[in-house]
Amino acid sequence: MEKQIHKKKKKKKQKLNYKRVVIAIFLAIVIVFGISELVYTITHLNVDNGDNNENIAKVEEKIPEDSIANIVAIGDTLCHSQNFKDAYNSQTGTYDFSPMFKYITKYFEDATVAVGNLEATLAGPSRPYTGYPTFNTPEALATDLKELGLDIMTTANNHALDIGYTGLVSTLDYLDAAGLEHTGRARSQEEQNKILLKDLNGIKTAFLSFTYGTNGIPLPTGKEYCVNLIDKDFIKQKIDQAKEEGAELICVSMHWGDEYKIKQNAEQEELAKFLIENDVKVILGCHPHVLEPMEMKTITMEDGTTKTGFVIYSMGNFFSAQTYENTRNTLILNVQIRKNGQTGEITIDNATYTPVYVYDNNLGQNPNANGQDRYELLDIETIIKEYEAGSGNWNTTMYNLAKTELERTVKILGPEIFNTEN
Repeated sequence: MEKQIHKKKKKKKQKLNYKRVVIAIFLAIVIVFGISELVYTITHLNVDNGDNNENIAKVEEKIPEDSIANIVAIGDTLCHSQNFKDAYNSQTGTYDFSPMFKYITKYFEDATVAVGNLEATLAGPSRPYTGYPTFNTPEALATDLKELGLDIMTTANNHALDIGYTGLVSTLDYLDAAGLEHTGRARSQEEQNKILLKDLNGIKTAFLSFTYGTNGIPLPTGKEYCVNLIDKDFIKQKIDQAKEEGAELICVSMHWGDEYKIKQNAEQEELAKFLIENDVKVILGCHPHVLEPMEMKTITMEDGTTKTGFVIYSMGNFFSAQTYENTRNTLILNVQIRKNGQTGEITIDNATYTPVYVYDNNLGQNPNANGQDRYELLDIETIIKEYEAGSGNWNTTMYNLAKTELERTVKILGPEIFNTEN
C-alpha cells in the first residue's frame, strides 16, 4: 500500500516537473522570441533612421548650387605710333607694352574670362610698324595682353583689313601663338562658321563679334567670310547657331556708333533691342573711342513677356595716343553672371567698373617724344584714396586730375548696376 502511494506521488511529481519544464520552455521561447523581435525592431529602426538620414542627405545633395562667372571687359586697344615707340627698347630691339599696365593688372586676377577689342592689325616685322590711319602694330602686343590677363580678343572692327587679307591672317596667327582666342575675323569659311564657346564655371557661353564696316575697304572677293559685318539676318543666324550648340549665355561685341560722341545713337539702341529680343544677355560696345552709357535694358515682347540684357554702348579706348576730349577716359568692366542651380535661369547680378585714365607723361611738352613709360593707365580711384590717406605717392596735381576724370567718367557711364533680387 505504501509502495502504491509512493508510486502515485512519484508519478504526480514527474507530471509536475514535466509541466514546469514545458512552462519553462514556453517562457524561454517567448523571451527569446520577444528579444529577437525587439532586436529586429531596434535594428530596423536604426537602419530606417540611417536610410532616412541618407535620403535627406541625398535630397540636399541634389539641390545644385548657383553658378557664378565674372566677365571682365576692356575697350579698344588702339596702338598709335606714339604707343609703340614708347614700348620700344633700343638696346634689345624689342617691344614691351607691359609697363603701361602696371597699375591695373590686379583687376584681371578674379576674371572667369577677360575680353578685349583688338583694333589693330598684327602684320609682322616684314612690313613697317605704322599707326593711324592703317595700323600695323608690333606683334608683341598680343603676348603682353595675354600676360595682362586677357583671354579673348574680339576682332571685327573697321581696321580689320588695314593691311589687307594677308594682314588679317597674320593677326589671327599671332593671336593664336600668344594663346589668345578670338572672334570676328576668319581665315576660312570653316573658321567663320565656328562659334567661340567657353565654359564659365558651368555656364556655357558664346562670344560673337560684329562691325559696321572696314573703312571702305571691300571684303576680298571669294573671302567675304573674313570679317563679320553687322547684318541682322547674319547676326540672328549666328545667335541661333550658338543656341543650337548649347549656349546658355550669349555675349556680343558690337563695333558701332559715332566716333567721339558720349551718347549712343538711335541705331545702337535699335540694334541693342534686336540683340536682347534674340536672347543676347551681354552687349559690349566699341568704336566711338570715348565712353558711352551702360544700362540694363528690358524689352517687352509681342506676347507680353519681357527679356532683359546688359549693354554698354561704348567702352572707349583701353589705350591709344588720342588727345581729343574724353578719349583718354576708359574703364575695366566687370559683369557678374549667375545661373540658377535649380531652374537654369541666367541673370546678371551686377555690372561694375574701375575708372581708368590713359595718362601721357609728355603731354604739353613734346607729344612725339619717345619718353620712358610715357603712357600709363592710371587707377584714378586708388590715386584719390592714397592721396587722401596721406601716402605721398601722388602730388596735388595728379590728385586733382584724378578727381576731375573720375567725375567725368561716372557722369558719362552712369551708376554701377546691382541686382538686389539675388
